[in-house]
Amino acid sequence: MIIDAHAHLLTPASLFAIRTILQSSNGQHSKEWYIQRYLPEEEIVKTAARCIAIMDQAGTDVQLLSPRPFSLMHSHHSPKDVRIWIELQNDVIYKTVQLYPDRFRGVAGLPQLTGQPIDVVFNEIDRCVNELGFVGVLLNPDPDEGGGKSPRLGDPYWYPLWEKLVKMDVPAHIHSAGCCGRETYDEHFSTEESLAITSVIHSDVFKLFPDLKLMISHGGGAIPYQIGRWRSHWLMEQAAHDPDIAKFLKDTEAAAWAGQPLPARPAKLTVFDDQLKRFWFDTVVHNKGSLELLLKTVGVDRVVLGTERPGSGSSVDLETGRPMDDFKYTIDNIGFLNDDDRYKIYDTNARKLFSRLNTDASKKGQK
Repeated sequence: MIIDAHAHLLTPASLFAIRTILQSSNGQHSKEWYIQRYLPEEEIVKTAARCIAIMDQAGTDVQLLSPRPFSLMHSHHSPKDVRIWIELQNDVIYKTVQLYPDRFRGVAGLPQLTGQPIDVVFNEIDRCVNELGFVGVLLNPDPDEGGGKSPRLGDPYWYPLWEKLVKMDVPAHIHSAGCCGRETYDEHFSTEESLAITSVIHSDVFKLFPDLKLMISHGGGAIPYQIGRWRSHWLMEQAAHDPDIAKFLKDTEAAAWAGQPLPARPAKLTVFDDQLKRFWFDTVVHNKGSLELLLKTVGVDRVVLGTERPGSGSSVDLETGRPMDDFKYTIDNIGFLNDDDRYKIYDTNARKLFSRLNTDASKKGQK
């Protein structure tokens, strides 16, 4: 089975119209009011069918749908507006899943709000996972959306969420949202994904929550490409706190310059790569060479298929004539992968990460 672990709702146009009214009315109306007046069922049916057609063209069997991140309004001033907006999108995802329960599963957007404690999202997690059958959550590491006030993912601010996700065995798909600063949201994505990895690795998160599942969007941002810098910092930090490791690194360099065999690594020495492989990564990098680098850096066992299709990578690759987000074609043409490797990327890795994939989505939410 081909499971696309990173896909977003093909949003009905009327939903964006609702957002305009929502922002201008400043808390005037309820979610039900918006649904009755501005969100016709037939439009959801139409957009779901369009998404199915795109999946069939690419050979995708199942897509995990989350809201489109750039539109999530996490820096908006009104908590009620943000809650309604996120719930509306999750409701549309649920209705889409119900239309095609064998083709879609839900990944819940969260009503994060800059300056508010993270537990404001807990009710929506419970509703989407326990009542609607969603298999994961979409987490914005920067709810301040470029304003500079968001705590890093290694900060204790996030600990209540990590505890809840571990208890429920629900993975978090790390994907930044809009940006009101000097970056476009497209540029902001890779910045925040890179920071998500380094901030978690240089914290106690995985020590305190060893079973936490974090999937980093877009192949981990800049980390695979810039991994040499982080390997170096990781070793220098250990050397600064441990004379034995400092001596080992010095002896290793001396042996290399002298053309002698390198000394054996001390057991207490750790490397950045081992910490990196505690995350999961999608394939949404839009370039074959970049994807090959990711696979060689983190290993096949930590990568799941993602297309984000349709999305920013839907233009044509001039080398192949295919859409840049036709990742199945790309993976099928990576020479160092074998059939077992591809099966892991397409199927089994996603099932390990999203353990609720094997439950029956069609029965969730029914009264």
